[in-house]
Amino acid sequence: MQEQTIIIADDHPLFRDALRQAVIGMEGHPQIVEAGDFAAARMAAGSHPEADLMLLDLSMPGVSGFSGLMALRSEFAGLPIVIISATDDATTIRRALELGASGFISKSSGIDDIRRGIQTVLAGDIATPETYRDGQEQDPDVADLIHRLHTLTPQQSRVLTMLAEGLLNKQIAYELGVSEATIKAHVSAILLKLDVDSRTQAVIQLGKINMAMVA
Repeated sequence: MQEQTIIIADDHPLFRDALRQAVIGMEGHPQIVEAGDFAAARMAAGSHPEADLMLLDLSMPGVSGFSGLMALRSEFAGLPIVIISATDDATTIRRALELGASGFISKSSGIDDIRRGIQTVLAGDIATPETYRDGQEQDPDVADLIHRLHTLTPQQSRVLTMLAEGLLNKQIAYELGVSEATIKAHVSAILLKLDVDSRTQAVIQLGKINMAMVA
């Protein structure tokens, strides 16, 4: 049986250690790759294409809310991502799943529950807290926005998350290794699909999804 690889992406060393303990206790003792910020998480995913799972903190240096999940989902479509967060209300869980997460584990969970959630996703199922009850998005504007986000191509999703980081077209073109004209075309398509008139409005729309996390 091939050794599994799990990426742990969390900026809190103590909680990263708790996640490590949960993984170490699993059958087969998977290889663990750790990342303390979003840039390191992205680098870890790129350096380990064989990775079976990423545990991703929803709030880490270098990224805001669901933007990190969206960016990684668009760039590493085959990597299952389980969101780890202290913000574990039903709205946050539902939005994480709608935006492509393969599971959600609350930071208040014990090590056994964390391990069980990881094993559930590795087995091909969706992991959610036992108390979670699925339901419809209560905000119709957000429901419409999530539907529109699903119409973006992977590259357009990456461009949108980079716009949210405040990068200019020239910087995005450099990061993605394409021409500035290509980025301008992507931005135009994004504005059309999100039904907005400017980059600023697109970023504001993206921010609406994270409002449930603001406590």
